[in-house]
Amino acid sequence: PLEAGNGLYNMVTEIPKMTKAKMEVDTKGENNPIKQDVKKGNVRYYHGPIFWNYGCLPQTWEDPNIKGDDNVGGAFGDNDPLDVVEIGSASLEMGSVTAIKPLGVLSMIDDGELDWKLIAINANDPKAAEINDVDDIEKHFPGTVSGIREWFRWYKTPDDKPVNSFGHGEKALGKADAIKVIEETHQHYKDLVGGKSEKGKLWIP
Repeated sequence: PLEAGNGLYNMVTEIPKMTKAKMEVDTKGENNPIKQDVKKGNVRYYHGPIFWNYGCLPQTWEDPNIKGDDNVGGAFGDNDPLDVVEIGSASLEMGSVTAIKPLGVLSMIDDGELDWKLIAINANDPKAAEINDVDDIEKHFPGTVSGIREWFRWYKTPDDKPVNSFGHGEKALGKADAIKVIEETHQHYKDLVGGKSEKGKLWIP
């Protein structure tokens, strides 16, 4: 389930921190297994390790039929679950489910599509009790938010792709906005499963 109780949410880890294989939930495969992304017949690797645990929230979906507002240049959803960047100290195992505390969100625009990046911390991390919103991240982990933004801005450029951009003046929005994004993408998922939205090639239970 999406919610883990007490204001926490469940994250499915796709890529453990300090690894390079581009693993992701296969949204078109039966039961949505995690597998390595393939582009032009080749399995994908990042050109350098990702410094945080990366995954998604179950039962969320960024609807490609819904247009964003002016803050994101009217970009449409990227047809994937909501991405999570988890900033805690422990490496999370691929496929594991972890209760996380949402802290903030970045509105990344990738190839013209809106691709929200939820910033969160493992609820069991030693620092979790002290970090409650995006501004607290800078106090305890200086440079982390800008590090996440720049990593995702540049990571595709070694493949001769353009840099990614960000909406909202490149600002990381706070916890309240992050929860709004979670709730919106969860509603999009419910509409998808309920047959109110066009599923295309997606596999849904």
